[in-house]
Amino acid sequence: MYDLKTRLLALELVAQGRSLNSVSRVTGVSRSAIRAWHVRVEPLPRMARDCPPRPTEQASYSYLLGLYLGDGCVSPHPRGGHYLRIACADAWPGLIELCRAAIVAVRPGASVSVVQKQGCVMVSSYDRHWPCLFPQHGPGKKHDRPIELVRWQREIVDAHPWELIRGLIHSDGCRITNWTTRAVGGATKRYEYPRYFFTNESADILSLFTDTLDSLGVSWRKANARNISVAKTASVALMDTHVGPKH
Repeated sequence: MYDLKTRLLALELVAQGRSLNSVSRVTGVSRSAIRAWHVRVEPLPRMARDCPPRPTEQASYSYLLGLYLGDGCVSPHPRGGHYLRIACADAWPGLIELCRAAIVAVRPGASVSVVQKQGCVMVSSYDRHWPCLFPQHGPGKKHDRPIELVRWQREIVDAHPWELIRGLIHSDGCRITNWTTRAVGGATKRYEYPRYFFTNESADILSLFTDTLDSLGVSWRKANARNISVAKTASVALMDTHVGPKH
């Protein structure tokens, strides 16, 4: 049996023109079940019809999408509605405020609270529409299920790619300074150089990150299976201009 949220998501993706194979990969629902739901003639529950249009503050949404894909989740409330929760480290108070501002911009009427946890805060927002706005929501961990953007999300990311990269770096990335030494004229000199790292367990989210970097002309390489490094001087300069270190 599939719950109502999963059924609504599958039907929404089919209505957007996605193939049954694609919808099955995204939702984990069998093709036969999706086909049966799609051909049945019955009105969708009110929640599906009431999904809001795409966010008007698209840059804020692209940034919030990056935060959600990195350190966020959507969970149901026992009495209805859903919580969006984004984990933000205590070390970066500026990030906490940016996260709050993005949520308010995307859903002006939604409640937002900050709950202290050990070593971090959970920026939480209650609203019944979060599953509509983040259709990647599903059971289990993100790296255990397919993560694909739906068409309207892709259009927003294409229009605001740097905001997505910024959100991903602010959630699961960092800017660090490496150093090395060189012998120059018989003396040992220390040289420092900055680089960016992005770490994620999901191959799909890593691909979304690197595909977006490619579209922006940023050079990158895989440090290992779950780490992406940006180290070339020109690319780091681009990242510094549009992303910068956490604060």
